[in-house]
Order: sequence, then C-alpha cells, then structure tokens
Amino acid sequence: SQVSFEEESQKQPAVGHWKPLMPSKGSKEELEPGCQDAGGVGEAPCPEQLDVSRLRSSSVEIREKGSEFLRDELHKAQKELKLKDKECERLSKVREQLEQELEELTASLFEEAHKMVREANTKQAAAEKQLREARGKIDMLQAEVTALKTLVITSTPSSPNRELHPQLQSPSKAGFRKGHGRNKSTSSAMVSAASQNAAPEPVSRECREVDSTLFAEFQAWKESPTLDKSCSFLDRIYREDVGPCLDFTRQELSELVRAAVEQNTLTIEPVASQALPVAKVAAEECGGPKKCALSGLPRTCKHRIMLGDSGNYYYISPSCRARITAVCNFFTYIRYIQQGLVRQDVELMYWEVMRLRREMSLAKLGFYPSEM
Repeated sequence: SQVSFEEESQKQPAVGHWKPLMPSKGSKEELEPGCQDAGGVGEAPCPEQLDVSRLRSSSVEIREKGSEFLRDELHKAQKELKLKDKECERLSKVREQLEQELEELTASLFEEAHKMVREANTKQAAAEKQLREARGKIDMLQAEVTALKTLVITSTPSSPNRELHPQLQSPSKAGFRKGHGRNKSTSSAMVSAASQNAAPEPVSRECREVDSTLFAEFQAWKESPTLDKSCSFLDRIYREDVGPCLDFTRQELSELVRAAVEQNTLTIEPVASQALPVAKVAAEECGGPKKCALSGLPRTCKHRIMLGDSGNYYYISPSCRARITAVCNFFTYIRYIQQGLVRQDVELMYWEVMRLRREMSLAKLGFYPSEM
C-alpha cells in the first residue's frame, strides 16, 4: 500500500490536459471587480493557476491519508511484533524448561544405570561365591563317591575285605584296625580302611623316626597344598613311588592309566561271574579273564579298569590292581588335604603319607594281599 501511494504521489498530472473552467457570466462579472481590487492593477488570475492550486490541495490530502494509512500499518506491525516477541519469549522459556527436564532425566538415567551396574556386580560376586562353594561341595561329594567306589571295588561278596567288615576278622586282629580320622567322616574311614588290605602289625612293635628332609618338604607343601608336580614334595614321590609303581610293560597304556589316576577318572570294578562272549571281549575290551592288559602276561584277572568315559575296559591282574589301588589311595588322601577335609596334626598327616608311600613301594615290588 505504501509503494502504491508513493507511485501515485509521484505522478504529476499534465497541465495541458485539464480543460479550463468557463465561469458563468455572473461569476465573471463578480470576479472581475475582485481581481481588480486584489491586484490593484485590474488583472484577473488565469485558469492554469487555479488548476495548480487544486492539484496541490489534492496531493496534500492524499499525503495525509497515506501517512495515516502508514501509521495504522505501523501500529499493526508493532502490535504483531510485540506478539511475536512474547511468543518467542514463551518458546524460549519452554525450551529452557525442556532442557532442564532433559538434563534431570539424563542424570537420573545415569544414576539408575550406575545403580543397576552396582547391583549386577554385587549379584555376580555373590553368584561367583556360591559357585565356588558349590564346586567345593561337588569336589567333596566326588571324593565321597571315590571313597565309596574304593569300598565297592575292595569288598565284594566273593572276596570281602576283612578290614571293612570287622565281624569277619578274628578277635586277635579286630583290635588292630586303624585309619586316619577326619571329623568322624565315614568316607575318610572307608578310604583309609580300603587302603589297608593287609592286617597291620601292632604300633608298639614299630620304631619310627621322622626324616627331617622329607618332613620339611611335606611342611612346605602343606602350607600351600597343590597337585602340581613341580613342588619338591610331589616331585620326589613321583620319581620314587608313583612313576615306578605305574610303570607297566605296555608303556602306552601305562601313560593312559597314569593320566587317569591323576585326573581322578579311573574306574576299577570286579569282573562279573558270567564272562562276556569271546567275540565281544575281543571287540570291546583289552586283555581277558586269563590275560592282563598291562603286563601282557597270562594271569587270572578278577578286575578290570575303565579310563574316563571311553567305555573300553582293560582286564588287570591282582598285582597290577594292587599297584593302581595304592597310587589311587595316595592321591585321594592328598586331595583331601588340599580341600581342607583332613583335620589332624601335621605330623600325623606326614606319617599317613609315609604309610601310603610304603604301600606303593610294596606294591611295585610285587607284594599284595591274598584277597586281591
């Protein structure tokens, strides 16, 4: 509207296009005396001057109306600007409020996340603790199962173990039954009794003296019990007892037996009264009731072994069984010590280890009880 007004105001009408006004006679007569009075010299104003004055007055009116229109538009623009300023101010407040809420929400989310992480770590630590305890219980139960297996394999209806059944012993030998105690644990007593297949001599007839070197090695091992062969205590026993005791004619099978004993995965069971068919025995098992799989010699085999979960059985002679059982008894006892299941004095544990070593020495030399 302002632009159109300026264009109209700039357009000046051409003077030549306006028609002169022809005053009437009366007016002419009336104007002439006035013109003469005003001019003083008797000259009347021309029609062109009248047209210019009228144009000037109309342009002034147009400018006044244009200025009024512009003022109104200016007032309207100012009002709209004020409204927009208020709207911008309101929007800025809303934005600040949203930013503050977003910051608070972010802080609360981070705090909640840290809280969840702390709770998860606490639960994980508790679960790991429970897992360790469960593993300890499992190890203890496995030791109990091993002891029960030893009880089963050392006492059968056909050849009962007299050490485990005092009612079968003579009154003179029943009083000399001994074993290492562990909090009145039945399994420990069974393992100890299973390892004593021969009737021991009275303690009063034995003369014992502690070897300082062996006792020092055992004490050092007892401070931090482990099954690692690198320690001096186990290294000596491996060299002097375990290795020679499990050194059979068939070297490859001997290594497998030794690994199974160390991993506690060897199973010994008595041979059933009804032997398997010859074809099946040849296909699934090594050796036979009349041939030892470890020595390769023709012997009457009353027991057979299985290495792990392989499902393959190997017939063994009584001498080989005595050697394997002696080593298994030794490893069972030191595992009990490692797991903290033996509650005895250090010297008593040392003498029990020495007794187990003596059994291994006798077994590797060929001595074994007649019950085997």
